[in-house]
Amino acid sequence: MENRNNVYFFHKKDAEMVKKVQPFYERAKDYGFKIVTDHKKANIIVSFGDDGAFLQAVRKTGFREDCLYAGISTREKLNIYCDFYIEDTAKIVEAISTAQIEIRRYPTIDVTIDNQFSFQCLNEFSVRSSIIQTIVMEVFIDQLHFETFRGDGIIVATPTGSTAYNKSVNGAVVDPLLPSMQVSEIASLNNNLYRTLGSPFILSGDRKLTIKIVQDGNDYPTMGMDNEALSIQHVEEIMVQLSDKRIKTVKLKDNSFWEKVQRTFL
Repeated sequence: MENRNNVYFFHKKDAEMVKKVQPFYERAKDYGFKIVTDHKKANIIVSFGDDGAFLQAVRKTGFREDCLYAGISTREKLNIYCDFYIEDTAKIVEAISTAQIEIRRYPTIDVTIDNQFSFQCLNEFSVRSSIIQTIVMEVFIDQLHFETFRGDGIIVATPTGSTAYNKSVNGAVVDPLLPSMQVSEIASLNNNLYRTLGSPFILSGDRKLTIKIVQDGNDYPTMGMDNEALSIQHVEEIMVQLSDKRIKTVKLKDNSFWEKVQRTFL
């Protein structure tokens, strides 16, 4: 690609958002960036909104490894994926065009449904009961039948996704430098008849997690890939592995992952 400063802006097209982002179009050109309307031609992809918008930007542009993603918050606070406030127009463009930033690489997970449908997640994959009864799933780690789960569902989170849905069910916050995925339960039943581990567990990047849905009428589960719902009927087997792909994002030198966690939760 000839121009290494091709920028694609990902945002909603409503009048309010267009007005907010307009200064960035002007400043980007002033600093020598070329605005492109096709994300496939971009070297830098910038999302405007919140963490949800960043996740959408990554998904809608194909989880590209050959470009840099940056998140700009349009709210009054920064998020895990958003390193900048929208009001800091000059600071943002200057940071990207100088040596004030470093590159952060976030791990993703690969999910395969019944050996037919495959997709990636940057935050987490979740599978839950879609009817008013518990869902039963056989959980395998590599070839080991680890447990029979009965409850509302299971979340498989990346390290960066560990601060989202996973944390809300008492999962651990995991350093993104650890190539791993975390498995957390959603309202599991644990009594004299049913028994699961009862706590989240972390798998190394070399492990493969297999979830087999028991076909007892709950074989049309609700599945989530990051902040999108996935609709597939008669699901029998789900395989989850850490992907070889890493998403490159902007990292300010004074804004590490743990500084983000501290700012967000403490």
